[in-house]
Amino acid sequence: MKEIKRPVNSHKAYHAHIYFEKETLSFATALCEQAGKKFGLKVGRIHQKMVGPHPKWSCQITFGAQHFDEFVTWLELNRESLTVLIHALSGNDLEDHTIYAYWLGDSVELDLSMFEPNK
Repeated sequence: MKEIKRPVNSHKAYHAHIYFEKETLSFATALCEQAGKKFGLKVGRIHQKMVGPHPKWSCQITFGAQHFDEFVTWLELNRESLTVLIHALSGNDLEDHTIYAYWLGDSVELDLSMFEPNK
């Protein structure tokens, strides 16, 4: 079994991608809205399709180092069975989605081909 890396606060900014399916759409929507209100964070669209490297429907929440500890702990306690990808915003998309990628719940395989040179 693959070991899941726990989130580490080592950058200035991050994305949290909340993954969901049709059956968990309403729960995920409420979770994202609650996170935005509770922490004053920018919540992106609720994508009911695969977007970018993400292999499931998702919603992106942008947050900074100052919110990291409280927000990530809150997400862990409130996500129920949803998987959450947390990654740094270092300016290098490939590294952000590999080296600086952390998971709450089960990890999923991302489609990293868009970050490879000559694509």
